[in-house]
Amino acid sequence: MQDPFFFGYGSLVNRATHAFPRAMRARITGWRRAWRHTHLREVAYLTAEPAPGTVIEGLIAAVPGHDWDALDAREHAYDRHAVGHAVQHAAPAALDVHIYAVPDSHSAPPDVTHPILLSYIDVVVQGYLREFGPEGARRFFETTHGWEAPILNDRAAPRYPRHQALSGEERRFVDHELGKRAVNVIERA
Repeated sequence: MQDPFFFGYGSLVNRATHAFPRAMRARITGWRRAWRHTHLREVAYLTAEPAPGTVIEGLIAAVPGHDWDALDAREHAYDRHAVGHAVQHAAPAALDVHIYAVPDSHSAPPDVTHPILLSYIDVVVQGYLREFGPEGARRFFETTHGWEAPILNDRAAPRYPRHQALSGEERRFVDHELGKRAVNVIERA
């Protein structure tokens, strides 16, 4: 039986945050990214939402032996949805692909008590820069909804558990793109 794959559209695009095999760039139609908070987590994260006609880029990777346990634990606030029919990739055959999405039943917009972590944004954008270059990373910003949410600047003491060190160029890229969106950065720890 062929291994299933997941479609990563946030931190899973950054290969430094996981060791799942056979990772490759992909696109999904009919979904978009949005910032959401859930009562199951302290801070806001990205989620996927159905959005007819919308296309986003990401990374797919295999889940060996159908062993979803580790990934389901990492994505514990999300439900998993089969989306293989909507994913374009370079694999030679059709794949069983799943995407994680926060269910509406426990989803809310981010707020000052549940902000987006800058260390999380850094990891996601670093992944997009590495996989899709600056233009692809700009498309990430342009195709993600909810930038009016507060962002906690935790770079000095990252709270995101899989944070990564960014180069000066990567950090400047993130800061420039956030500046273009006039985001609300909170400077408290």
